[in-house]
Amino acid sequence: MSTGASGPSGPVLEIADVHVYYGAIHALKGISLEVGSGEIVTLIGANGAGKSTTLRAINGLNRPRQGSIRFQGQEITGTPPHAIVKGGISQSPEGRRLFPRMSVTENLEMGAFQRDDKQNFAEDMERVFELFPRLKERRMQKAGTMSGGEQQMCAIGRALMARPKLLLLDEPSMGLAPIFVERIFETIVEVNRQGTPVLLVEQNALMALDVANRGYVMETGRIALEGPAAELKVNERVRATYLGEG
Repeated sequence: MSTGASGPSGPVLEIADVHVYYGAIHALKGISLEVGSGEIVTLIGANGAGKSTTLRAINGLNRPRQGSIRFQGQEITGTPPHAIVKGGISQSPEGRRLFPRMSVTENLEMGAFQRDDKQNFAEDMERVFELFPRLKERRMQKAGTMSGGEQQMCAIGRALMARPKLLLLDEPSMGLAPIFVERIFETIVEVNRQGTPVLLVEQNALMALDVANRGYVMETGRIALEGPAAELKVNERVRATYLGEG
């Protein structure tokens, strides 16, 4: 599998010393990370490490109590979620969250709901169908009747219909057959090659580090390790904890 685009020309996303609480629970304990404009960056770690909470802080669903989140140089900490989507951050959520009784096409159309420029709508739909030919075959099918892999394709396609300047992916390989996992990761690389930076949260650490430029390892609300993906792949601690090697 080929690696994503390299050579970022400056950060599109900058997170600095972010603290998030769920009531009295200190979920994120001062995390800092960035995504360059040409990059795939992956966030790996065990269940409960704070990966999804980080995405929820970026997309406005969890407001940080402390710290800064900047997107394209603009402070977005505390910005409402709908304004963050409109500003160019789109997410394919964990568990896909499609509208099961709506067709594939209708689900994809929902991704463009916030857009003002409807003139490029058909062109973007065609781009999604080129990335995922299976969706084109099933475009009139109810999303809830498709396989898990097809639903994941639809969820990523829906996020792309927003024409994002940053794509957040939360556990895209979860529960999928290996053939679909391979296809999803190939598409992530292609989306990045076409110009969209990606922040990838993923439990399949080996696949994630294969496609990413850089990675961050989270442990209990903190960034424990960071570096080029190729270096993290050979790091003994990462291999023992996340790649299943004793």
